[in-house]
Order: sequence, then structure tokens, then C-alpha cells
Amino acid sequence: MQRFVLLAAAATVTAFCASAFAQTATKAPAPRSAASIECSKQADAKGLHGTARKSFRSKCKRDQAKPAKT
Repeated sequence: MQRFVLLAAAATVTAFCASAFAQTATKAPAPRSAASIECSKQADAKGLHGTARKSFRSKCKRDQAKPAKT
């Protein structure tokens, strides 16, 4: 019986340590570009959500990445 309790306690400690390590090992998100932020503001102003928002932001960022024709 003592052996079972000791084994259960060891498993619990291992699980807590593993979950704490996993939480600290995540990477911070990459900073957003100015184009991404501007396109998000435009999508907010238009009230876009879901697939429509994703499509709009994708096209907006592509258009902003293209050099302006003179």
C-alpha cells in the first residue's frame, strides 16, 4: 500500500513539473508588421469577420507589399 501511494505521489509531481516546463517553453509571438496592423484596422472599420476578414487582410497585405508604380 505504501508503495502505491509513493508511486502515485511521484507520478503527480512528475506531471506538475512537465506541465510547468511546457508552459515556460513556448515562444513569444512575432511582432506584427505595420502593414498587418493597418489592414486589421481597415477590416475593423468595415466590420469584417471570419473568412471575409481573412481574405481582405491577405489581399490588403499583398497590395501594400507591392511597390507603387510611378
